[in-house]
Amino acid sequence: MAIITEERDSSSSSAKRPTKKPRLKPPSKAPKSSKAPKSSNPNPFTFWFYLTISVSLVTLIFVTISSLSTEHDPKTWFLTLPTNLRNHYSNGRIIKVQATRHSDSIEVFTIQDGPTDSSHNVLIVHGLGCSSYIFSNLVKSLAKKGVHAVALDLPGSGFSDKFETVTEEKPIGGFGRLVEMYNEIKEKGVFWGFDQLVEKGYVNYDYEENEIRMSKVEHLNPIELGPEEMGRVLRQVIDTMGLKPVDLVLHDSAFGLGANWVSKNLGFVSSVTLLDSTSNQTAFPLWILKWPVIREVVLGFNFVFQKVIQTCCLKSGGGSDSESYRLLLKGRNGRKSVVGMGKKMNSSFDIAEWGGLEGVKDLPMQVVWSGGWSEEWAEQGRQVSGVLPQATFVTHSGGRWPQEDTTEDLAESIHEFVSKIPKPIKVTEKKERIRERIQEILDEAIANVHHHGFSGHDHGHGHGHGLGHEVGYPSGYGLGHEYS
Repeated sequence: MAIITEERDSSSSSAKRPTKKPRLKPPSKAPKSSKAPKSSNPNPFTFWFYLTISVSLVTLIFVTISSLSTEHDPKTWFLTLPTNLRNHYSNGRIIKVQATRHSDSIEVFTIQDGPTDSSHNVLIVHGLGCSSYIFSNLVKSLAKKGVHAVALDLPGSGFSDKFETVTEEKPIGGFGRLVEMYNEIKEKGVFWGFDQLVEKGYVNYDYEENEIRMSKVEHLNPIELGPEEMGRVLRQVIDTMGLKPVDLVLHDSAFGLGANWVSKNLGFVSSVTLLDSTSNQTAFPLWILKWPVIREVVLGFNFVFQKVIQTCCLKSGGGSDSESYRLLLKGRNGRKSVVGMGKKMNSSFDIAEWGGLEGVKDLPMQVVWSGGWSEEWAEQGRQVSGVLPQATFVTHSGGRWPQEDTTEDLAESIHEFVSKIPKPIKVTEKKERIRERIQEILDEAIANVHHHGFSGHDHGHGHGHGLGHEVGYPSGYGLGHEYS
């Protein structure tokens, strides 16, 4: 039996089946494939380079715009203020003082309320970063209690002057000398310059009397008070407003700036109240005002500024008044003065040593401290009170800056304290004694005239009339200083 195989069929079917051509691999492109990873993975440093350049340009533009703003113009700045700040300004008074002996006068803004003939005159001095506006309610509350209360804006803060014009003499050199030479030739004529060149080979500009040429340059400097300048300002404000002897209320960093003046002018001070005041600390963090971008953001946006003062100064963040605090601090670039004054604070000031000075240790003192701010801050208040044995210690529930809801408590503490101090001699009583003394001198003079027998003549009456007119000029009797 024969076996039939189908090899032929399989071969034929395989012949009919389409044969798959082997896929040809693409030609090797080794050079191109080796460059591909570099183009698909860019250098990460390129991104950070462009990001740094962009941030730097934006910062530069932002700082330039802020520096070129019209905040330096007092009128323009004032017209942009809200109504409450305008009312605060309208209720105030401007006093001109000299921070140094040879400087020009600067304007200091003050507010006052209460009877001017009160037995006690309270002068409130704010710390760095705030102004008299924060004490406006306290001044009114003290006035209702019969106290003559005054608060001032330190130079560089609030509505007081923040910049002063300084004139400096600088030697002319380089391009400036060429300009001077051109102006001289322009004044004396071209032929004068030509004659100088022909005779001497150069223009005789550097003759002996012009060897050192000086030019006057005026520029604005931020007002930066140190302890000495602070004392001069306080003295002039007290003299101008007739506050002597004054009950000083030193808030925050004002203690470090004014303590030295108090020890040297005890005759001007009746008592001292330290209101959350230390010698070398500020409630408002001054470092924020130093760094670019950070200071622009904090002073440029109210919600950021409100968070800052809520963290450092006020429990409630200031509410609607935070915008007023920000505008007064930012206005006319006042931050420069605040930063400069912060640098001049005496960091080595010793409260215990100051409290033990002759005269200071007998001065009535009170320490009013925030007991609810933090335990560390309350402990620091007890330490300040402990090194001042003559000081009474009182706590309040507000923040390190006075708040509206604690104004009455603060006013009551200050009023109760100053009321226990013996009343000073009233100025009116002093003037009455001066008038009585003048009248005695006048009577003696008239008696002498009658004694010499001149009373029966008109000439004698004329002298008597002249003496009567001299009563208005007490300096003729050596009483001018005391009378004034």
